[in-house]
Amino acid sequence: MEKHTPFSRRKFIASGGILLTGAALGLPSLARATAPSATIKLGLIGAGSRGTGLAALLKEIPEVELAACCDPIPSHLALGMKQAAPGAKSYNNYKALLDNKELDAVIIATPLYTHYEIAVAALDAGKHVYLEKSMTYSIPQSLSLVKKVKASGKVFQVGFQYRYYDLYKRVKQAIEEGWLGTITGFECQYHQNSNWRRPNNDPALERAINWRMYREYCGGPLSELCAHQIDMVHYLLGTHPVSVVGTGSINFWKDGRDTYDTIRTVYEYPGGIQSSVSSMLSNAYRDYNIRVLGSRATIDISRNKALLYPEPRAIKRATVDGVTNATVKAPVAGEELTYRAPGEPNPEPTIYALKNFAACIRDGKKPASNEETAHMASVAIIMGNEAADQHVQQVWKKEYDIV
Repeated sequence: MEKHTPFSRRKFIASGGILLTGAALGLPSLARATAPSATIKLGLIGAGSRGTGLAALLKEIPEVELAACCDPIPSHLALGMKQAAPGAKSYNNYKALLDNKELDAVIIATPLYTHYEIAVAALDAGKHVYLEKSMTYSIPQSLSLVKKVKASGKVFQVGFQYRYYDLYKRVKQAIEEGWLGTITGFECQYHQNSNWRRPNNDPALERAINWRMYREYCGGPLSELCAHQIDMVHYLLGTHPVSVVGTGSINFWKDGRDTYDTIRTVYEYPGGIQSSVSSMLSNAYRDYNIRVLGSRATIDISRNKALLYPEPRAIKRATVDGVTNATVKAPVAGEELTYRAPGEPNPEPTIYALKNFAACIRDGKKPASNEETAHMASVAIIMGNEAADQHVQQVWKKEYDIV
């Protein structure tokens, strides 16, 4: 039964008068971070746009050093090396990089279809692993990698950076405190107006550079964009979906790709909670957005803020669209959730994730985004694509569970 308590937006925002900063939410503090006694030497495997972006952020983390880069595409490798530490070594084969005994850990930012192979090789080489999302291309790979990680004794973190972002810590707290009432649904989208195509002057490298456009390399918008929202719903609910339906198409970018440019899915979670997840590459209105729908309020989440919209309690009746005694909806202005002190820095969430990776290596702790949470996301993504491909509801099977 829904618990009713006096509803105060001000009380909710302030949470009893205590301002919830990053430190209060249990996140690593950038200002007070303590460098380990020895610098953690990292190798970067995959120096494309995401890999070089991660490399640039590593410069803001003094306890790590980018000591090696690997990419088979020379232009990518050159960009990665520009971000690396003086004296860093370059490789065009990841196996050679893994043979470097000086490296403590690797960051893997390669196309999705290579994740499993490289991650297994890195664990076999005794390296700690930061693997970009989503974790694996197939469900058997995901189950196998989970077992491999557990047997390795190494830190294994997957790049779902929003698990480290205090904005979502605040939203989760709001849900747990009951301010939204009974949660019945989520509305998630990650829309872009982009053809996804990367510049390329060599036709022979088309599929290597534009791998996101081809099924044999990735899962399309669900794995490359909506993976974040899917993982966040899992984080907020603490569970995985029981089923999913969906539809997808290539209805705008008819350029030879075979990954969808539009997909819409509806996941069902225990208790009948539904989460709609959509992505389209032909319209960017509202871009990245998650709405958490409760019986008492809604939280509307954008990239770096969340707005609270309480349900109207006073009901006004009038004639609406020719219907006598219909309910008149009163407009309600959204109020922003406070999750950090005024003037406190609000850095890129990936910095928090990378700092956590270094801290887990130093302290021997398990990351918040680990092989188990990433497995749930991988399975959900694959189920969503299969539902759209087959036009048949996909159900979470017992064999998907981690044993």
